[in-house]
Order: sequence, then structure tokens, then C-alpha cells
Amino acid sequence: MKAILCSSFTGPADLCVGEIDEPKPVGDEILIDVHAASVSFMDQLVVSGLYQMRPPTPFVPGTEASGVVVAVGDEVTGFAPGDRVACSAWTGGYAERMIAKDSKCVHLPEGVAFEAAATVLHNYGTAYYALVERARAQRGETLFVTGAAGGVGLAAADLGRDLGLCVIAGVGSDDKAALVQSYGASEIINYRTENLRDRIKAITGGEGIDIGFDTIGGEIFQQMARSMKWGGRLMPIGFTSGEIPQLPMNLPLLKNYSILGVFVGAWAEKFSAEAARMNDALMQLLAGGKIRPHVDRVLPLEEAAEAMRAVANRTVQGRIVLKIR
Repeated sequence: MKAILCSSFTGPADLCVGEIDEPKPVGDEILIDVHAASVSFMDQLVVSGLYQMRPPTPFVPGTEASGVVVAVGDEVTGFAPGDRVACSAWTGGYAERMIAKDSKCVHLPEGVAFEAAATVLHNYGTAYYALVERARAQRGETLFVTGAAGGVGLAAADLGRDLGLCVIAGVGSDDKAALVQSYGASEIINYRTENLRDRIKAITGGEGIDIGFDTIGGEIFQQMARSMKWGGRLMPIGFTSGEIPQLPMNLPLLKNYSILGVFVGAWAEKFSAEAARMNDALMQLLAGGKIRPHVDRVLPLEEAAEAMRAVANRTVQGRIVLKIR
């Protein structure tokens, strides 16, 4: 079967299209005919050797996809051939067929398109786990999201709106403002041209933010740490700037705010039943129009490297989807 292959951790440029043997599901695994796969910043980090996990080479990149079940392992009871599903895995999505654990698959409701479904579990799963499970967000609270036009950031803004939060969106360029505003952000801050702390102070009347959702790290995180409200929750989600920040611990001490790590992939491994319930909830939100994944563009599988370069260059709003069938 056709697949994108990564043979060395040298980045998207060295990815190639190849032929590999079809995988076989065993135990709790499901074999899926992939119709669509999303391209994430994590995928780009993995093939560049910059992620904390390095799969044995050669491997097929791709952490999230959607399609139709072909076969199931002998321990699987909740899925059957012919079911439409979305799934997540550490690798394997950029191929005509992939394997996923049954606990990391979810049935697609009637009418949900494969392209949209392929963008939900990682983006909205991260946002849901952060806002609902970790921060215990309450209606009326103020949420500040960095990287708000990216896949995870836009999902956080969208879900935050549905949860009744006052969403402040942080972006790195003015051309991204219209999109995040259409997804529910009441205020936009361009942290490349505006003073982040001053703008947050002005927007919140000096009180600061209840919930900080940061995908960037570095100096942005440092400024957020100085802009928190009493009893707030500051959440490091990722470090797309490449800089992991260090924080003076007198800052959370003085305002009694919490720092909550968010690694949804590790949580889903440890608490698979809870993660499966979350995935079901997300698909119901999608089917009901409560969340609206934004697909920046749809490309053929052969253009996976181009898609990853676009992600790395910050020219993607929402997600790029690879259409495979």
C-alpha cells in the first residue's frame, strides 16, 4: 500500500512516497481505510527529530486520521468493518491504511465529513482536556489563548466560546485576527506589535486572566505568568517557539495561581476510558455544530512534505488535511 515514509530525522524535505506492507490488527487494534489525515505541528517535530519520542525508522508519520474500519483484532467489541471512525495514534496516519487502538477510535455521527473529523481529536481533545478536565473552566471566566489561529489554539478559542468564556486571542500577525474573531474571540492581541501585559491589563481592568492557554512558550509564557488573576490557572500546552521557559516561583505564590501541565496524549494512554468518553463528547459537539474545525486547505497525500513546511513556517490557519481516498 502507498504511504509517506520517514527514513531519517532530517525534516519534511526528506519524506518520500513509498510502498509498504499492509498492517494487520491484533488484540485491541483496528485496521482503517484512511480517507483523510490532518497535518499537525507535532508531526513536523517528529520527522525533524525535535519531539520527545523518536519512532524506529523507517516509519509513517501522521497522528490523526479518519476513515472506514476494514478489520478488527479479536479483543475489539465496539467497532466492526464498515464503521466510519476518527482515530489517533503516535504514527501511521499518512498511508492508505493504518492501525489504531480501539480506545483511540471514535464513531463518526451521521453527516460528519471525513476531512473535518480528521482534525478534531488532537486539536479539540487538547483544548477540551485543558479547559474542562484541567482548568475546570467556569462560564464568565477570562481565557487567553496564544497561537490562536493555529489548530490547537483555534480549537481552544472555539471551545472556550461554547463554554461561555470571555476569549482573548493572541496572534503573531494581523492577517490572522479576522479568523479568530469569527471563532468567538472578543479581543485580539498581536503580541509581536503590542505590549502583551499592558493589553491584558487594559482588557481585564487590571485584574488579569483566569485561564492562560499557551502553545508557544518562551517570552510569551513569561509575560502571561505576570498577567494572571488571583486563583487563576496557567497551562503550558507546547513550545512552538522552541524555547522552554523557566518561571520565578514567587509569581504563582503571590497570586495563588496554579500551573497545570497539559499532555493529553499521556493522559489518554493512562486513562483510556475517560479519553474515549471525551472523544465521543467531541464528536457530538461537532455533529451538533457546537464546534467548527477550520480546514485551511486539502492536499493530496503526495504533498505531505509541503503541508509540513507550511505548518513549520506558521502560514497555516487551523489545519491542513491530506485527502487519501
